[in-house]
Amino acid sequence: MSGYVEAARVLSNEQIGADVWIMELYAPKQAKEAQVGQFCNVRVTDGTAPLLRRPISYAGFDSEKGTITLLYRVVGRGTELMTRLEKDDTLDCLGPLGSRFETSRHMLLVGGGVGIAPMLCIASKLKDGEEAQVLLGFRSKSESFWADLFKPYPVKVHITTDDGSLGTKGFPTALMPTLAADNDFSAVLTCGPTPMMKGVAAEAATLGIPCQVSLEERMGCGTGGCLGCGCDGAGGKRYKVCQDGPVFPAEEVFF
Repeated sequence: MSGYVEAARVLSNEQIGADVWIMELYAPKQAKEAQVGQFCNVRVTDGTAPLLRRPISYAGFDSEKGTITLLYRVVGRGTELMTRLEKDDTLDCLGPLGSRFETSRHMLLVGGGVGIAPMLCIASKLKDGEEAQVLLGFRSKSESFWADLFKPYPVKVHITTDDGSLGTKGFPTALMPTLAADNDFSAVLTCGPTPMMKGVAAEAATLGIPCQVSLEERMGCGTGGCLGCGCDGAGGKRYKVCQDGPVFPAEEVFF
């Protein structure tokens, strides 16, 4: 699926952390067809600088309201331009793109950084018979605003911090064995920095729990044409993250 190009209308664009923003847009075509784990590729200017689109995971979508929600961190010129958008401005959005997470009855959702966005999307779209717990990894207590985003949803949130200022000290993997011992998880779903996901995938394998990962790659086109987001897969395969992913079984890309 190649998605739709929509001139999405900005409904709100708010700063929620030191360099983190949340944007709600009216994009009815995408909102109707989006699935958890997918993303849109945004063009932040009509000019040539910056030239390439920016891939941003859906943090939520509402088919009835026709809205999509994007969480983004300011890391360069493109995302800095996004912070300047105001209500009723438009943003060129191409989506929905990519593969989805396969949800199941009792999930452990593990997120770090802006990789928390697809975990938030899953939490907001739990189906009948599904439940989830959320494990978030932060550097320190100052990043705990991410956890507040989950308050509207029926999920239990667990927190780890590198410095021990909130929750359990250490990385998310430090808490996974304890949570697994107390819960019959059907799957681990994760998105965040690659080292974190590799650790989560390895721990899930040790615990005998199937794991899905969402890879974060630069994507120029988002539709498989530019070949800029290739990654190696098991058995000598070569994947286009934007088209074959971004969601993969962990053992396919971490081997």
